[in-house]
Amino acid sequence: MRDAEQARLMESTDKLNKNNERGFVSDQFIKSPNTDINHVTAQHKDLVFLQSLLDSPAMKNLIKAHDKLDAEEPLKPVLGGENSTELIQQIFTDLAPHKYSNTKASELSTILRKPHVKAIIEAHDTIAQKKFDKLPSPKIASRMAPPVYTAPPPDAIRMVGIRKVEGEPLGITIATEDGDLSIARILQGGMIDRQGLLHVGDIIKEVNGIEVRTPEELQLHMKKAVGSITLKIIPSYTDSLPTAQVFMKVHFSYDPSKDTLIPCKEAGLFFHKGDILEIVNQEDPNWWQARKVGEDKAAGLIPSLNLEESRKAFCKPELDFTKTVVFGSLATSKRKKKVYYNHHHTSDMDRHELLLYEEVARMPPFQRKTLVLIGAQGVGRRTIKSRLINSDPTRYGTTIPHTSRAMRPGEEDGRKYFFTDRAIMERDMAADEYLESGELDGNIYGTKLDTMRQVVRAGKMCVIDCNSVALKKLSTPEFMPFVVFLQAPDINRLRNMHEQAVREGHIQKNLAYERELQNRSVTMSTLDTEFMDMTEEDFDRTVNESYRLQKNYDCFFDLTIVNDDFEKTFVVLHDAIQRLATEPQWVPVNWVY
Repeated sequence: MRDAEQARLMESTDKLNKNNERGFVSDQFIKSPNTDINHVTAQHKDLVFLQSLLDSPAMKNLIKAHDKLDAEEPLKPVLGGENSTELIQQIFTDLAPHKYSNTKASELSTILRKPHVKAIIEAHDTIAQKKFDKLPSPKIASRMAPPVYTAPPPDAIRMVGIRKVEGEPLGITIATEDGDLSIARILQGGMIDRQGLLHVGDIIKEVNGIEVRTPEELQLHMKKAVGSITLKIIPSYTDSLPTAQVFMKVHFSYDPSKDTLIPCKEAGLFFHKGDILEIVNQEDPNWWQARKVGEDKAAGLIPSLNLEESRKAFCKPELDFTKTVVFGSLATSKRKKKVYYNHHHTSDMDRHELLLYEEVARMPPFQRKTLVLIGAQGVGRRTIKSRLINSDPTRYGTTIPHTSRAMRPGEEDGRKYFFTDRAIMERDMAADEYLESGELDGNIYGTKLDTMRQVVRAGKMCVIDCNSVALKKLSTPEFMPFVVFLQAPDINRLRNMHEQAVREGHIQKNLAYERELQNRSVTMSTLDTEFMDMTEEDFDRTVNESYRLQKNYDCFFDLTIVNDDFEKTFVVLHDAIQRLATEPQWVPVNWVY
């Protein structure tokens, strides 16, 4: 192969040498350059170098090749025929006897049968059989001329046939733009999405040969059609980009039939607070497409985060209903509650945070590190906590609080309290090493995060009953809490349960005293006080406080149990903890990524 290339190169060189006598300008310059060079003021060594360069055979051949190409007519492609497809078929016929006996014949047959080779041959025949005229020169429009609408070329019109299933919606919404009916969105999983023939932005002109101009006309003809439907459309030639898989836990309920802003009520998705939704499309800034996890249905429209936040921001201020005693009877008065910021009571600000959608991820079964019991004072948190820990001390553990007060006679460091200096506690509190803390009678009490870590490192589930304000600090990958809200029953049932707990010796707290401590931001589980019976006012406050906790912090709750029976509540809680090790869980996405 290399010898053949060298032979062709020598042949080209000989042809160039034979053309020396033809007298091209470049050739004449090479033959007698001295005349021009002598008039140039240059150093002698530069002239010698230039003379040697021009006298070199390689340079002469290059100049002659330039003259050759410049003198002749430009090369024109020569078509090898107008029907190469028949020639290829003839080649296949000739190669058939040798296909299995000759490797080269087999390789050639394989190459010619490849799709892109067939496409090249067909393109060759198409070009060979047609005459292409010169394109007209584009017209330059005047800058002052108004824009003129030009109809799309005929090949831009497409006829699309879709199959209509009786009783199933098409799964599209229509928008009117400049008098045209365009597809605003396609619901994923719907009929149109499954068939994949229409795209967002396509303009619908006709339905079964009937021109449509308004959404009402389109809807009417769609309802009348049965079976196959033929649409004349102007395609948009745009495809939606694939979206990442996103799952959201919703913290509000939604009924599309009552939404006046939704573009199509029938396309809306109804959901309850706490449902897990798969968000399949977020291209529209106001309306997302979503489906409920576990339901094999087409996606529906839900309000986007921006839309729902704006809608909530324009709601009327919520009224706080407080009960006042008037002449021995209960009356209800409506007063707007003013909220003041208190750095000791951050719950005042936390309850005004708006959490609508929470991104979550599905995790395989695993045991949570902490169990957090939340509830109003007097609802029975400590009764449930004590029973749970006593039921299996090798599996459950709890924290020992720290205090700066002096050790009393008979007390032992590390048994009920860790006794430490006030300066050390204040330093650790400034370093955010406490879950919650407070001061009472000149002494500091608090639950240190390291005590929780020690329980977890011992292989136990840390059970705590903390203030609701601490939930935000606990909701991290380090502690992975399972938060259980113990909801208060009605007052009569609460009174009966309290009397039962007193008889069994579970109640050891003074509720009025505890509420005073809570107002001072002191952890209830860190203090030891003497018992005093609850009053009717205490029962009433417990029910109201339970309602406020559920309203303001339910976004943190994994489970809500109405504690109207200690035995039943314990069984429900125990079964829920057992299921954590056997069933998949939806957790905040920041616990995983």
